[in-house]
Order: sequence, then C-alpha cells, then structure tokens
Amino acid sequence: MSDESSLSSAELADRIRILEDNIRQLIEQAAAASGERNESRIADRLSQQNEELERLTRERDARAKK
Repeated sequence: MSDESSLSSAELADRIRILEDNIRQLIEQAAAASGERNESRIADRLSQQNEELERLTRERDARAKK
C-alpha cells in the first residue's frame, strides 16, 4: 500500500490513468483466459488494481474539494 498523499496531482492523475489501462487489459485477458488457475490469478490482480484505483480516486476527489 502506498501513501497517495505524497503524490503530486499530476502523478496521481498519471497513476489513475495507468490503473484504468491495467484494469482494461486484465479484463481483456480474463475474457481470453482458459483454465481456473489463470482466471483466478487474473481476478486477484484485477481486484488489487480496482482497490488501488478506488484509493487514488478518493485522494484525487478529496484534493479537489480543498
């Protein structure tokens, strides 16, 4: 877990864009994956990426309110 408050606004926006792209790619991989092991691994990674995206989005929104 990282400290989102230490990121600049530009770094935060870049990280959000990267996470959104990662999530899109993971969804594409999940659609093409075969086998329970691969699907489980992709689902775990997707969950991690979504959690990080939610944290960063909350930080961005909190900064916008200041």
